[in-house]
Formats: sequence, C-alpha cells, structure tokens
Amino acid sequence: MTPPLDTAHDLLVELAARHAYADLGALAPRVLGEREGERVADVCEFGQRLLSLDAEDFAAEARAVPAELRRRARNCHMPQTPREQPRGALATLVPAYGLLLEVIAVRWRRRELSPMTAAVHIAAEYLPLLAFEPALGHAGDPAAWPAGLAAPGSRFGVIGDRECDHTRAEQSAVNRTLRVAAEPGEGWRAYFDRQHSQVAGALATCVARCRAPCAAMDWVAAPDRADLAARAKVALAFADTPLVRLRHAAPVGHGFGVPSAEEVLEAWERSRSALDKNPIGSTATRDDGFPLAGLPSLFSAVAAAPVAPATLLADISAHLSAMITE
Repeated sequence: MTPPLDTAHDLLVELAARHAYADLGALAPRVLGEREGERVADVCEFGQRLLSLDAEDFAAEARAVPAELRRRARNCHMPQTPREQPRGALATLVPAYGLLLEVIAVRWRRRELSPMTAAVHIAAEYLPLLAFEPALGHAGDPAAWPAGLAAPGSRFGVIGDRECDHTRAEQSAVNRTLRVAAEPGEGWRAYFDRQHSQVAGALATCVARCRAPCAAMDWVAAPDRADLAARAKVALAFADTPLVRLRHAAPVGHGFGVPSAEEVLEAWERSRSALDKNPIGSTATRDDGFPLAGLPSLFSAVAAAPVAPATLLADISAHLSAMITE
C-alpha cells in the first residue's frame, strides 16, 4: 500500500520523483515561497525541456541547475549555428540516445504512450547516423562531411539522377547537407528542422540498399564497409517495424488513436521477430531489463558501442527533491 502524503512538501517530492516537472514548477512557489519556489521552477523548466526532447534548448542557461547536469544536457544539444562549440549531438549521438532511452522508460512508467512512441520515432529517424558514427568520427555533422561523399563518380546529392536510389526529397536533403555549413544560422536551423533526418536515411540507403552503387561510399575502408552496411541495414529495418509504425497509426473518426500499453508491447514483440534475421537485429530479442526489452541492446549493436539508458532525468529529480527538503 502506498503511504499517504503528510505535507505539501511530501507532495512536491513525489512530483519530482514522478518527473512531473510542469506541475511541480507551477506549485513550488505556493509551497516554498516565491524566492525558493522560483529556483525550483527554474530546474523544473530545465527538466521539462529534456523530458520533451527539446534538443534546441538543452544548452539554455539555468542557474539553479548544477554545472554537471548542464554539461550532460549540452552533450545532447543540437548546435544552432554551423560553428557553435561544443558540437554536442553532432559530435556523438550516444548521450542523446541514452537520454532517448531514459525518456522512453519514464513515459512508459507514466503511461504517456503517445509521447513515448514519438520518442521511439525520433530514435528510428536518426539511428542510421548512430551506425555511421564509427566510420565518420562524428554523428553526421554537416560541417565535417568527408570529401569522398562528393568525389568524382559520386551521385550523392545530384538532384534528378535516375540511377540513384534516393527519393527526390532525399536527393534535395543530401544536396543541401553538403553546403548548409556555409549558410547563416537561420538556414542551418531550418535544415535540421526539415531535412537532416532524411540525410540519415539516405546515407544508410547508400551503404546498405543501393541497387546501382556509385563512388559515394568509397571513402569507407573496404574491410569496414560490410560491417557498416549490416548495421545500417538494421537501422533502416527498425524504422519499418510495427513499433515505429504506431506513430503513424491512422486517425479513427475525428480523433487520433493513442496505443494502449498492451498494443505497444504486442507491436514490440512483432518488431523483435522482424528484426531477428541477423546477429545485429537479434540483439533486440535480449532481456536487458528495459521496459521494451532489448531496445538498448539493439541500439548498442547498431552503434557498435555501449548505449545505456541515461540517468539525467533521475539526477534532476534527485536534485529537486534535495532542494525541496532543504
């Protein structure tokens, strides 16, 4: 039996533990007083940005947040200009995928299944870049693409080339990514809003599915290309699984359906079966203790590096609880 909440402070601590940052931020000034309540609300705003996966603002200033937590959030931040430093999620996507896993787990526990499936969808869109990270040395930074992508004989970014397996939208996005680093911040941000995820899929198509390969992937050493192709192929397959397709479920009547917990688990089981075709995809069948068992193992296999759920939200909640009880 859950013990009763004796005081308003107990309620605030419980909200922090449940990652209910919006409610906690709204109530804290009424319980703790204006000055301390505003400090708590500042941390809550920071936590809510992370929970909402608002990667544009992960680096926003939050004075009441410890520097270590702000540093970890900046590792997941998407740079807003071509020359912004540090490069955050463009240097490596591993911290961002750790946060995605933590958000998915929190949303699952709270039974907020619509934002949970949205987080899964984001993970699927950028998973090919996680696969390419060992080869690129970064996470798809348009300011650091290898020159070999546009080498002689490459059709990468050639709009209208009928031999290229990219869609017209992908050709447009790929053409843009090769020159967006020279654009002002406004153009850079527009590119990331609309086209960068298409570039991720286009790269995976080049190495794993192209029916008429050009020179675009020749910069990848031949011994490494087969491994990259296998991991990129699984990344593309994940994007087409029943779990990810829940995000695209057709509206029913005049409303939008939200999957139940049972539907999510059933879709994930079908997804695991669909992925269990090779050693990389079969990692999704592992029981690694995650709510969607095998998802961290799958991301790790695609990345060729350990990808574990972060503890950033948990540590923010612990900091909030300490602020309240003090």
